[in-house]
Amino acid sequence: MVNLKGKVIAGKVLVRPSEAEEKTAGGIYIPDSAKDAPLHGEVVLVGTALKDQNVEVKEGDKVMYGKYSGTQLEIDNEKYLLISQIDILYIF
Repeated sequence: MVNLKGKVIAGKVLVRPSEAEEKTAGGIYIPDSAKDAPLHGEVVLVGTALKDQNVEVKEGDKVMYGKYSGTQLEIDNEKYLLISQIDILYIF
């Protein structure tokens, strides 16, 4: 697991997005300019629960989230996405 200094505030989740697809199912390579941002990733850090919510995810879970969810961050030269727990759509 990732060893990051700091913590995530209540109700938020830090996710490491999966890599964008390099080629299609038919074998065609996708140029960087045409790649869509991934909509899934691995949970790295989880904030505490908000007063009226339960924490549904834990570190290491694979999750799907909405296309416009969260804020992109770069920590220690790694790209992450900070999203609200309510923006998580599915846990693998």
